[in-house]
Amino acid sequence: MIDLHCHVLPGIDDGPNAIEGSLALARAAVSTGIDTLVATPHVSWRYPNEAATIARLADELNERLNAEGVPLQVRPGAEIAMTRAAELDPAELERLRLGGGQWLLIECPFTPVATGMDALVLDLQRRGHRIVLAHPERCPAFHRDRRPLEMLVREGVLTSITAGSLVGRFGGEARRFAMQLVQDELLHNVASDMHDLERRPPGMGAELRETGLEELSDWLTHEVPAAVLGGGKIPPRPEAAVPLRRASRWRSPFR
Repeated sequence: MIDLHCHVLPGIDDGPNAIEGSLALARAAVSTGIDTLVATPHVSWRYPNEAATIARLADELNERLNAEGVPLQVRPGAEIAMTRAAELDPAELERLRLGGGQWLLIECPFTPVATGMDALVLDLQRRGHRIVLAHPERCPAFHRDRRPLEMLVREGVLTSITAGSLVGRFGGEARRFAMQLVQDELLHNVASDMHDLERRPPGMGAELRETGLEELSDWLTHEVPAAVLGGGKIPPRPEAAVPLRRASRWRSPFR
């Protein structure tokens, strides 16, 4: 499995404080079936991280993993706050893409209103970036009105939910919204968003199995993220992989 969203780099945001914590997270990730991590530290006003620092720390972590025989590759990326994305230098923004590819991971805000988010995302696309939205299931603004999210998906934006949301770790509303995204074919990726071993651990496969989404697991955790990292076309979602509890009103453009 490929994890497109995790906080594994040491001392750079609200992930591990030291490289020993990063190594513990990496080993735990491998034990769940993950072989590639995209390190996505926050790039925000609180954590004003730069692409050069992220790349250096990813290289250092890869060296330690190789030295200790941990079969895991770490690639650089970032989780970019909406307010920060609008202010970043174009060259810096390009260097913050996931794994050096074409896609930016933009953080959905935890606010009941996300004024201007759709315009920002569309502007980033016009500037040549492709967009993955991080944890839309935890965005109260989308809970209030899902239409902007539907419009962005029509425009080619991908959604990436946190695996823990599927099993209620972020509350019932996030779980309900996440499952509705699955049912209405608005979901393209599941990531761990891991920060630590206790509250926000690595893992995706167990959560997908627990919620009956095994048939979508390879598409959500390997095929789509491999296309994101490799620059290929996003593969269509497998047909009839998930029995829907109700008729879907939405048809994804990725079908």
